[in-house]
Formats: sequence, structure tokens, C-alpha cells
Amino acid sequence: MKVQIHQNQCGFLLKDGCFRKTLVSGTYHYMKALGYEVVIEDMEGSVAFDKVPKEILLEQDKTFGEKVLSVMVPEGHIGILKENGVVIQILPEAKYLYWNVWNHYSVELLDMREPEAANTVNKAYLSRIPLKYYKKIEIQPGELGILYYDNQVIKELGAGTYYYWVYSRDVLCRIVDLKVKPLEISGQEILTADRIGVRINLMCTYKVVEPRIMIETIRNLENQVYACVQLAIREYIGRYRLDELLQQKEEISQFIFRRLKEVEKDYCIEFGSAGIKDIILPGEIRDIMNTVLVAEKRAQANVITRREEVASTRSLLNTAKLMDENQTLYKLKEMECLERICAQVGNIQVGGGALLEQLQALVR
Repeated sequence: MKVQIHQNQCGFLLKDGCFRKTLVSGTYHYMKALGYEVVIEDMEGSVAFDKVPKEILLEQDKTFGEKVLSVMVPEGHIGILKENGVVIQILPEAKYLYWNVWNHYSVELLDMREPEAANTVNKAYLSRIPLKYYKKIEIQPGELGILYYDNQVIKELGAGTYYYWVYSRDVLCRIVDLKVKPLEISGQEILTADRIGVRINLMCTYKVVEPRIMIETIRNLENQVYACVQLAIREYIGRYRLDELLQQKEEISQFIFRRLKEVEKDYCIEFGSAGIKDIILPGEIRDIMNTVLVAEKRAQANVITRREEVASTRSLLNTAKLMDENQTLYKLKEMECLERICAQVGNIQVGGGALLEQLQALVR
């Protein structure tokens, strides 16, 4: 049996299935009948020869050991394989063997036993590592993160991007939004003291001020705040009659805001504002109130008309008294009337002298 091994290849000589030695490039002759076998492999990438354990190859042949890179990844670590200085692969398993002849291989080990150590790792490495080995946490501006190891609070995290190994600890981050949030309650149906159902639209704003306590003591914060505002509205509306409510819309907002400020610490929040947007009446009540309003306005209009008529009559009476007592004033009034008449006439054609004499008499 003739065996030809090229320069970029390596041969493994076996006799009766047992490893004897490695063969470098060249020509070899072995008798297959005597149980010899040669396995040829290209010296590139990982060592694929698996007819015998790789530990035996390294132990029995130092020449082979000089041509390969043996990698042992300790427990709690992960390997970064580089080929000629360039990252090409992640090594999560314990043992690897690479040909180190034509290409230069190297391995960088990353310690995963401390969760925070991931923050010191090159981000290019993390982009290649599967997410099951680490946790990425992103916190936006205006947010706060509460970091937990095995359900125990470790610290608070500000805005930024963080990485944590999850090998030795369960890592969890609860993110709380600290920005001011609006809460709108629309169409809240409530009975007044005189048993009339009205619908209230209310708007309020709040923000979380004690995020850690809120996380540990409150579930579904928005739902609980919504219920709290509902109760505050009902507490006030149920005390008054409809007419009284319509007259004190501002007082309703002020009362609700004061009431919410009294209980805000129970929810680890701070209320910024609260106010009534609308009070919506039932259709029948709205029609009745519109009718009453129209009647009131008509009555007010009639009163104003009568008042103006009396004032006008009184003015005429005073003018008449003055004209009766002063003939010169009377004459001036006649001339004023004559002026208004003449202003409305384009041409005057007089057939006889009677009209002309009358006009002259008025002027004298």
C-alpha cells in the first residue's frame, strides 16, 4: 500500500486499530495485510481524526503536539477562538484541538462566575455569544432599574446598557418608569345626592417617587391608582345635588387633588395635578335644563326691554317739559326736524305759495 502525504497534510498510522505515530509529508509504503492503516487529514481548522482519543495522540507523539493547539475551557468559563487575531468562533465546550501550522490560532477565556464581569468584556465578543449565557439590560433616560441576583436586591441602575453573566446567578432587572404619566378616567357614572346619574371625565398626572418600595409592595400600579381616583370622585359627587355640583366644578377638582395627595404615599407616587374635564348629564336632564335656561334668558331680555322703554319715555317727558318752558329750545327742535325732513327730499316743486309760506313761517 502506497501512501502519498502532501505538505499541507498529516497522516495517522494505525496498526490493528491502534495508533502508532503521525506521518509528515512524503511517500510511505505499508502492507495492509499486516493490519496497517493510514488516515490522512488536511492541517486546517479543528482536528477531525477521532479513531483514537486525542489525549493519546498528544501523549504518544510530541511531533503532533507541536502542530496543534490544545484548548481546555475550565468550568465557569467560555472561550473566544481567534484565527490570525480575528474572532471566528465561541467555545462553550470543555476540550478543543486545532491545527496550528498554516493558520495561527489563539483562545481568550472569559470568566462567567461573576455576573458583573460581563460589563468588562469586548462588546464584539458578546455579539457572538448566545444570549443563554448572558443578559443584556437596556435602561432608557427617565427610567430606573432594580437589579436582583437570585431574587435579592443588589443595586439600582441608571440609564445605560448593562451586561451580566447568568452562569452562577439568576439575574433579573425590574425597570420602573420615573417620568410623569397621565391618567384619564372617562365616562365615570356616579349618582348625585338627588339620585341623578352623571358621567364624569377626569384627568390627573402622577410619577413614581419610591420605585424600590413600589416594586416590592404594589402590583398593577396603574390599576390601583385608577381605582383610588374613582373612589375620590365618588366620595365627593355623592354628597351634593346636581345644581350644587354644576356651580362648584372648580371645588370638585381641588377636593379630588387634596384627597389624592393624602394617599399618594400609600402608592409610592406623587400626584402632579387633577381636574374635572367634563360633567355629562343624562339626555332628559339636559333637555330640561336647556329649556329652563332659555326661559331665564327670555325673562331677562324682557326685563331689559321694559327698562329701556321706561328710560326712553322718561327722556321724552323731560325733553317735552324743557321745550314747553323755553320757546327758543322749541324753535330749535322744529328746525332740527325740518333739517331731517329736507335731508330725505331730493327736489321740492312748489305749485302755490301756501307751502312756501309755511316753511318761511317755521324759519322765522
